[in-house]
Amino acid sequence: MNNYFKYSLFITVVVIGLLFTSCKKDVLPKPSSQLRLDYPMPEYDVFENHCPFIFNMNSEAIIKENKNCGFTITYPKMKATIYLTYKSVNGDLDKLLRDAQKLTYEHVIKADDILEQPYLNPKKKVYGMFYRVSGNAATNAQFYVTDSIKHFLTGSVYFYAKPNFDSILPAADYIRNDMQKLMETLQWK
Repeated sequence: MNNYFKYSLFITVVVIGLLFTSCKKDVLPKPSSQLRLDYPMPEYDVFENHCPFIFNMNSEAIIKENKNCGFTITYPKMKATIYLTYKSVNGDLDKLLRDAQKLTYEHVIKADDILEQPYLNPKKKVYGMFYRVSGNAATNAQFYVTDSIKHFLTGSVYFYAKPNFDSILPAADYIRNDMQKLMETLQWK
């Protein structure tokens, strides 16, 4: 009888314990949500120094000159950098154009699509191409501009994160717009 009593007491404690722990509110799934990334409306300032060109750039960005009128324009909040490379045209415009196009199309392996947008401004003598790269490529935007005689400038943006197009899309769109503004406001000296 003693074992029966211990067994009954054990079962009673377990049943009472289950009753108390199972009397909680129903578990409801949380509604799905999206990450909201808000960036300030861009304000542009004219950038000019000793190099043979001027352009407008986002006042939130930080610009640093490298050698030979090359620049890095960093966006610390978005962990991104635009790299600008300047070269003089010395009868090698075809080579410079091929190199710029080759650099863009090296991303075709990871890219879903590459959209080419020609840019022509005969009044300012600025001609070029803007590339929108979609997909998980290392860069999502590149461009080149030239006056076809003396100057050639390329630009590309890179993020300091694994390329996951869906995750960086808001920042990528923001910086892509800045790159287009830079390209469209560029003037040769």
